Amino acid sequence: MKYVTKGVCAKEIHYEIEDGKVKNVKFVGGCRGNLKAISILIEGMPVQEVIAKLSGNVCQNKTSCTDQLAKALAENISKDRKNS
Repeated sequence: MKYVTKGVCAKEIHYEIEDGKVKNVKFVGGCRGNLKAISILIEGMPVQEVIAKLSGNVCQNKTSCTDQLAKALAENISKDRKNS
C-alpha cells in the first residue's frame, strides 16, 4: 500500500498488512535513521496496536510521520470494513 503524507518531511509511506499485522514499512523522505528504526520496531505488530501507540504523536506542534502512518493504517482499516 502507498500513503501520500500531508504536512510532514516524509512524502510517502509504503507498507503492507498481512494477517492483521504491519509489515515492510518504508518511509520516502523524512528523518531516515529515526523512521527506519520505527519501521523495525513495529514490524509484525498488530495494526490496532500501532495505531494506538502512534496516533496523535506530534512534531513541532503538528502531525508527525508516525502520526501519518497511524492515519494511513486507520484509513486502510476503514476501507476494508466498508468493502466487507
